[in-house]
Amino acid sequence: MRLQADILTITLNPAVDLATHVAAVIAGPKLRCAAPRFDPGGGGVNVARAVHKLAGSARALVAIGGPMGDRLVSLLAAEGVAALPVVVSGETRQSFAVTDDATGAQYRFSVPGEVLTAQDADRLLNEITAHTTQDSYVVISGSVAPGLPDDFQSLIIAIAAAKQARVVIDTSSRALDRLIAYPTTPVHVLRVDQKEAAEAAHHPMNTVADSVAFAADLVARGVAETVVTGRGAEGSVLVSRDQRFFCHAPIVTVRSKIGAGDAFVGSMTLALARGATPEDALKWGVAAASATVSTEATALCDLPQAQACYDQCRIDAL
Repeated sequence: MRLQADILTITLNPAVDLATHVAAVIAGPKLRCAAPRFDPGGGGVNVARAVHKLAGSARALVAIGGPMGDRLVSLLAAEGVAALPVVVSGETRQSFAVTDDATGAQYRFSVPGEVLTAQDADRLLNEITAHTTQDSYVVISGSVAPGLPDDFQSLIIAIAAAKQARVVIDTSSRALDRLIAYPTTPVHVLRVDQKEAAEAAHHPMNTVADSVAFAADLVARGVAETVVTGRGAEGSVLVSRDQRFFCHAPIVTVRSKIGAGDAFVGSMTLALARGATPEDALKWGVAAASATVSTEATALCDLPQAQACYDQCRIDAL
């Protein structure tokens, strides 16, 4: 096994993911679904799961509460993922997805997490400080739980900077808006999907050039050293101060998009932690995301699936 730097993932608003399917999704009658599949979920949780499935190692620091939080930790243990549970006052939420067998359409539902307290915030920061190691990779992925301060991500970034840890961040909505509007220490890698990039830029990301320009602006303004912008089934763009690449995604059969972005972040971070070049890490990220959308429900890809997609990926220098 190749040596790798330590990877710590942080999930502030995790969920237990439930996935099932039914003959047809129609309003009115009771719909009798198939037996559900349960998986531990939330951005950083899935990143750690992806790293583990790709033969790497990562520790998942996760805010958990109540019986559903206990179940999430048990699900992580069953997969062999090292968990660092931080008990908070709010009950861990659930999310669920239902696939319509007749059409293949997938309906995804996410409920908000419970409001956390100032004491919860302090406990989380103390645990993050304790578990962040020197020269490691710290992955902040997923939504920020309600009740946590608006600058909570910035506080985590400061903790990582004090230990020369490299921050990889994949977030959305208000947390992403704040990161872009008020950059402090540039994060090592920021990943933004196509929809999030369009919302942040206030115009569509119709072309690869649009994605490159958006990413280059964030790098120039000190938001991140490297920005990766997804372009859905096309692939992903990577921009740093001196490098620009576009990785074309392989053509795969799409079964479920759940977890694809997290698999991308996990695979790319693992590659970087093993000393890969940025373009090769981008290629591994695209490969894992492509392999994951071809799996069922809330499953993530494994190494053979990701390797097969990696072999089909093509990188262009821009």
